[in-house]
Amino acid sequence: MKIAVLSRAPQSYSTQRLRAAAQQRGHNVKVLNTLRFAIDLTAEAPDLFFRGKQLSEYDAILPRIGNSITYFGTAVVRQFEQMDVYTPNTAAGISSARDKLRANQILSRHNIAMPPTAFVRNRADVRPAIERVGGAPVVIKLLEGTQGIGVILAPQVKVAEAIIETLHSTNQNVLIQKFIAESRGRDIRALVVGDRVVAAMRRVAEGDEFRSNVHRGGRVEPVALDPVYEQTAVRSAQIMGLRVAGVDMLESDDGPLVMEVNSSPGLQGIEAATNLDVAGAIVDYIANQVAFPDIDVRQRLSVSTGYGVAELGFPSGSEQVGMKLGDLGLWDRDITVLTLHRGVSVIPNPRKHVVLEAEDRLLCFGKLEEMRTMIPEKRRRRPRVRRLPKVPLGDQ
Repeated sequence: MKIAVLSRAPQSYSTQRLRAAAQQRGHNVKVLNTLRFAIDLTAEAPDLFFRGKQLSEYDAILPRIGNSITYFGTAVVRQFEQMDVYTPNTAAGISSARDKLRANQILSRHNIAMPPTAFVRNRADVRPAIERVGGAPVVIKLLEGTQGIGVILAPQVKVAEAIIETLHSTNQNVLIQKFIAESRGRDIRALVVGDRVVAAMRRVAEGDEFRSNVHRGGRVEPVALDPVYEQTAVRSAQIMGLRVAGVDMLESDDGPLVMEVNSSPGLQGIEAATNLDVAGAIVDYIANQVAFPDIDVRQRLSVSTGYGVAELGFPSGSEQVGMKLGDLGLWDRDITVLTLHRGVSVIPNPRKHVVLEAEDRLLCFGKLEEMRTMIPEKRRRRPRVRRLPKVPLGDQ
């Protein structure tokens, strides 16, 4: 396999370990500076140039895109995708994970537990937002912050308001997040590769520091993950479209709370803590995928005119709950069930004898018009009607 590691830091620990792991397995590996690519859109087929010369053929890439070059870096990754070069992390996945607000929106839509979070811009909305997440103390996060930079703990509402007002005055966007007291100074980093967690560590802050990042002086220790934490980490990475990711979680009284999904996780801390060959696991996964790659089913199947992918939900009270899939008449209407989503479980290619339960969701491919008739109307919020005054307005 010929693989390229896209990195601007060829001497960094993570890049060196990935290169060494690939070489140990007999692969041809190159470290290429992401900023030295040129995207060619003039030819009939997608192409790339590197250092002014046409790029040779590669089987796979492993993006290590820094925060400062996200836009250009993801454009390069997207061009590799157009050239049918395998990447475990897509351009869309990297972009979504890099934007903290967008990542939170995506994860919350899929019922991933997170610390209560708010995003506001107007000064008048700050205090109500703080109250909605549970009141002071609150954590204030810059959307563009990394490695613990731009994460502030505000002990009081007035302090939080002052900090947010100052940051807004410099055109910074911030998230307001509930402070999870029971996890102060501790979190878990799970390294997800494919559909499993290959290594996990607990990061513990030193002294009065509440941020546990290694770059902030935190220490690390190996940890055996509870299955719930492992499932949450894997599901979060897959929802974000990442096959190699570091998922950061808080240990709350109610279970794991996802803080962030990192598309370019560092390997030094987790390999030192666990003494595991994480870089090797990443390379092995990529090699297996090059031989038999995953594809974006929704994108591939949606190109047929009149056909597409849709999700059919069956909330509690639906007349279909309790029926077998085969009795729904889907196959007779040219609709194929791809997966059944039940809670945190995903059942691929479910059989016709499977009985529907409340809150099940079916991911289907078929005629869009047929599926559209099966999707119930969205429940709309009840309008808040103000009561009319007893005395007519004209008589007041």
